[in-house]
Amino acid sequence: MTVFIAGNNSFALRRRLDELVSKFVKEYGDLALEKFDGEEADAKEIIEGLQSLPFLAKRKMVVIGNGSLNKDFVEAAEQIISSIGESTDVIFYEPQIDKRTAYFKLLKNNTQLEEFNEMDTRSLAQWLVDETKKSGGTLSFADANYLVERLGTNQALLANELGKLLIYNSRITRENIELLTEPNPQSRVFDLLDAAFAGQKGRAIKLYDEQRAQKVEPQAILAMIAWQLNIIAIAKYSKGQDISEVSRQSGVKDYPLRKARRLADKLSDKDLKKMVSEALVIDWRGKTTSLDMDEALKTYIISL
Repeated sequence: MTVFIAGNNSFALRRRLDELVSKFVKEYGDLALEKFDGEEADAKEIIEGLQSLPFLAKRKMVVIGNGSLNKDFVEAAEQIISSIGESTDVIFYEPQIDKRTAYFKLLKNNTQLEEFNEMDTRSLAQWLVDETKKSGGTLSFADANYLVERLGTNQALLANELGKLLIYNSRITRENIELLTEPNPQSRVFDLLDAAFAGQKGRAIKLYDEQRAQKVEPQAILAMIAWQLNIIAIAKYSKGQDISEVSRQSGVKDYPLRKARRLADKLSDKDLKKMVSEALVIDWRGKTTSLDMDEALKTYIISL
């Protein structure tokens, strides 16, 4: 078995790797497993590990992480892969690999490729429902979607919070979600901007006050607003382009980009530039004068 695990979903990649390794070790033992980090290990050492016979076991497994970062190993990869013995299982683990490289194409064509990419909101919600069911619990799709919107799209964080919710009660409800989880500050600031743009000034200020009550400093809120404005600008000026491609080029996940496009549609170029300019002034004055940041930010939010 020669498997190539790749993609930008680090949580899913790590889980799949652990699953394959655990299954192998359970059958053949720890001594039959070798691991190499391509960024640190010598290419010769990796090659010897791949070509040597199993010791005190019927089979051996070799895990090579980030082999793409080892120039000498990459140059010899084609010859190495063709000479791997039948008693050796190999896992190529590549969390960050350029699909345009010859190394990626070589692995894709000569191994069993398993690709794990970041999930969108709907996929994450369904994943939460499925994981809950596997654990003997219940979670509606609507509440799973609410959990994603509340916490964001970090799958590792969602998995941890799901575990906590299941320990509290196997029947997960919205009430329990609100009781046991803290909203992602970035998500709440996005809701704040959404409310402000919709003319819901009271709700926008309430969301601001909630952040302050949770000890989030005004400067941190302004930084999050600036980040959201950056995403909105990217969404606005990439209109018509595929979200996945925009996400790849900008480094911003597709979930916030999709949400930002909805807000971007409400703004003219002039509006967006004015918002950025006024946020910059508040930032500068907050660092150089005795400006009351709370009052300045509330006034800014109301002006939106």
